[in-house]
Amino acid sequence: MTPMATDRAAPDLPAVPAERSSLQLFTPAGVLLRAAPLKLAAKRLKALGFEVQIDASALAKQQRFAGDDDTRLAALHRVAQAAPSVALATRGGYGLTRLLDRIDWPLLARSVERGTRWVGHSDLTALQMGLLAHTGATSWAGPLACDDFGRSDADGGVDDITAPCFVEAMNGELEAVGFRTDAGFDGLETQGTLWGANLTVLLSLLGTPHWPKVSGGILMLEDVNEHPYRVERMLLQLQQAGVLDAQRAVVLGDFSGWRKSPLDRGYDLKAMVACIRSVTRTPVLTGLPFGHVPTKVTLPLGREVELVVQGRDALIAWGH
Repeated sequence: MTPMATDRAAPDLPAVPAERSSLQLFTPAGVLLRAAPLKLAAKRLKALGFEVQIDASALAKQQRFAGDDDTRLAALHRVAQAAPSVALATRGGYGLTRLLDRIDWPLLARSVERGTRWVGHSDLTALQMGLLAHTGATSWAGPLACDDFGRSDADGGVDDITAPCFVEAMNGELEAVGFRTDAGFDGLETQGTLWGANLTVLLSLLGTPHWPKVSGGILMLEDVNEHPYRVERMLLQLQQAGVLDAQRAVVLGDFSGWRKSPLDRGYDLKAMVACIRSVTRTPVLTGLPFGHVPTKVTLPLGREVELVVQGRDALIAWGH
């Protein structure tokens, strides 16, 4: 089973909708050091069928942030007021946590009601989970403009799964994604609200008003540059807080960028997953193609989904 539920072959060959969807690029967190990736992303997204606009402060700079807090908050609200078909963050980094107490959540929710799909991952998890916690509105775990569409050809260009999957999701055509998981879950069928994304960012919301109190959900998680012992510690905190046992399933994406240590002595991601499985009654699946890697699917956060496993083939579906 492929990591997506469609047959498109290349990122530059998806069907372009009859009416081009409006797409706005904005930078709500970390600074963009160069304009070139943003311009390249905009060019490629236009070629994929979108009417692209770049927010006025997308290239603002203040320390490690895309402008000061007021600038980035104003950008968020400006995008929400415009209510484009797609609001795609240029990059993650860090910065949205600073804004959570000041965001006009009803304004963002109204943009969703008007058809806006807020898309991203990494630090965008804070915005997406805050939106879910405060309003119940949906958003999309998916690519970032510069990381995924602004990558130079020399560095690999646009991934041939990520782009068409994103286009189909934004056009309302994508109804499911499939992936290969570990053995041992054959016959699993369950459903619940899909939520989560970046583990570190999600955990930072625990105990705050911005934490979505989801029970009976499908919790998806990924991270980058976090050693397996740190991932384990964060997952154990979620377990000890009662979060993992309250879910129907936990689905792990990619945990990339960490370095082995001489102290590991065989301890790795597999050992970490085995530990977590031993302390929760909730099924913990691996293999979801999502995270800080070139190949990633696009998934609806806050939406009711069905998770089905046949053999080692897993499917997350929301089209029924």
